[in-house]
Amino acid sequence: MAKYIRYQADNGAQAVQIFDSWATELSPVDFEEFSLPYLKQIVDAVKLTHPDLPLILYASGSGGLLERLSLTGVDVVSLDWTVDMADGRRRLGPDVAIQGNVDPGVLFGSKEFITNRINDTVKKAGKGKHILNLGHGIKVGTPEENVAHFFEVAKSLRETNNISRAFLLECTAFKIYLARFLIVYLNYEG
Repeated sequence: MAKYIRYQADNGAQAVQIFDSWATELSPVDFEEFSLPYLKQIVDAVKLTHPDLPLILYASGSGGLLERLSLTGVDVVSLDWTVDMADGRRRLGPDVAIQGNVDPGVLFGSKEFITNRINDTVKKAGKGKHILNLGHGIKVGTPEENVAHFFEVAKSLRETNNISRAFLLECTAFKIYLARFLIVYLNYEG
C-alpha cells in the first residue's frame, strides 16, 4: 500500500485518502491489534519519502474508533455522515484536521436544504482545520446540478470567511479528488 501511495505522489497526487473498509467490523480492541499497527506502518513509510503529502484516513461507520484513527499519524481524519460533526470535533480536538461529513443523501434535497446542511456542518466543525466533504461517496442518481450547488456553496463559504491559503489548497485537492470521482462515476453511468 505504501508503495502505491508513493507512486501516486510521484505522479502528481496532492493528497491521498486511505480507505479502511474493514475497520468497522472490528471492536476497538481488535482494531488496535489488527488494523492500527498496519495503518501506522503505511503512514510512517509514506512520510519517510513524502513528509509533506497530506494523508487522509476514512473508515465508514467508525464513530466508535475516532480517537484511535488519529493515532495512525494521518494528517486528516475523515468522518462519515453518521457522526455528529460537533461530537467528532470534540472527540478529536481542535488540533486534528477533520474532513466531512455531509450526508450524501442531502444532495437529493432542495438547494436550500443542501445549503442549510453545509452551513450546519461547517459551524459544527468549529475553528479547527476542516475540509468540507460528503460523509461518503456520491450515490447513483444524485442530480448533477445539486453536486454543482454543493461546490458553489463551499466556494462561497471559502470566499466570505477569508479562510487560510492552506485550507484553500486542501479544498482544491478535494475538488480534484471529487472531480476524478465524478468522471469515473459518470463514465460508469454511461
